[in-house]
Amino acid sequence: MRLSRYFLPLLRENPKEAEIVSHRLMLRAGMIRQEAAGIYAWLPLGLRVLSKINAIIREEQDRSGAIEIMMPTIQSADLWRESGRYDDYGKEMLRITDRHERDMLYGPTNEEMVTEIFRGSVRSYKDLPLNLYHIQLKFRDEVRPRFGVMRSREFLMKDAYSFDLDADGARHSYNKMFTAYLRTFARLGVTAIPMMADTGPIGGDLSHEFIILASTGESEVFCHKDYLSFTPPPASVDFDDAAELQGIVDKWTSLYAATSEKHDVAAYDALPEDAKVSARGIEVGHIFYFGTKYSKAMKATVTGPDGKETPVHMGSYGIGPSRLVAALIEASHDDNGIIWPDAVAPFDVGIANLKVGDAATDAACHDLDRRLAALGFDILYDDRDERPGAKFAAMDLIGLPEQIIVGPKSLAEGKVELKNRRSGTRDLVTLDEAVARLKAKKDRVAQ
Repeated sequence: MRLSRYFLPLLRENPKEAEIVSHRLMLRAGMIRQEAAGIYAWLPLGLRVLSKINAIIREEQDRSGAIEIMMPTIQSADLWRESGRYDDYGKEMLRITDRHERDMLYGPTNEEMVTEIFRGSVRSYKDLPLNLYHIQLKFRDEVRPRFGVMRSREFLMKDAYSFDLDADGARHSYNKMFTAYLRTFARLGVTAIPMMADTGPIGGDLSHEFIILASTGESEVFCHKDYLSFTPPPASVDFDDAAELQGIVDKWTSLYAATSEKHDVAAYDALPEDAKVSARGIEVGHIFYFGTKYSKAMKATVTGPDGKETPVHMGSYGIGPSRLVAALIEASHDDNGIIWPDAVAPFDVGIANLKVGDAATDAACHDLDRRLAALGFDILYDDRDERPGAKFAAMDLIGLPEQIIVGPKSLAEGKVELKNRRSGTRDLVTLDEAVARLKAKKDRVAQ
């Protein structure tokens, strides 16, 4: 992609309305634009990151056995009256009326609707277990939306819903999602620590929040430091092996980890001093097991092995992809801008032509662009008629992991500068060596 033809509205100054790092950098990097309080348009650069996050989420949901659907954003209030939550949910629910005076709502979550879909389609225990998920916009009318997409009113959510015959089966489904979440966040380049959590308006008696540690996090968390060195489950994990999954969950819940709401001061104080971690954290995922709360209220039953009708056991599992974009920035940035994990960077490589119009630099940039594209790299080629400093600043601001700087002086010696955004290392290499190094890195990541 040539930057001269791309829509990338960069800002030089920090917007006054942005209170936290991720909000400032997302606005400055041209990733989002506010359209109303807590409501944002996703511009091309931001959408590329969001799409890459969604792709990883989908791969791990599919790997676990979950099946993707798409439910509507507008829901009938009658479904929520069935579950008893319509009046209980509060002012965060955006209640609306259609032209026929029917009560509707912009869905803040989908337990009721997916239960209705299930009860209209599944009759026998032989069709269980079942886990349905979708990635969809939600709306919660926050009293004080702030921090950009970190706490917005409209947001993107991956929510999955499991259906099982009994509590044992439901626990296995819960463990599948627990494991899939560990893998998902690890692939996104972060360690997310599962912490016991309050179930809130979702209900139930078993819940975990997945927390990324970040100095600018919204809440205080406490945990054992060994979590920071735990190895995530491998791609070879067998999601049908209940014992294997239970072992993974047991390991990742074996040490102390709690948000401030669930903090046990005595238990934390009992840890060795060198094992204590007290930090700020950002919630990036939340999973719940709530048994038959919705299936009993909404008569979602199956015929069991004994021929009797029994309400199914359910769980729900959320990840906020739009929130994750901000969380990754909060966890990894510097004074110059964003430092993306390679897996979700909007472009893999940036090429900066320091003398546009010069035959040699133009030809070298074109050659690099062509060769890297053939190897499967996403490339942003800065071919603007701008001063070098502006090009360097732009590549660092938007967080391009690998940067190739092509200037006439170095090129006269047959070399270009290869810079790694995260480490800051810079090396003068030949064009062939630049391509070879990037290919080798890509191959290592793919293994």
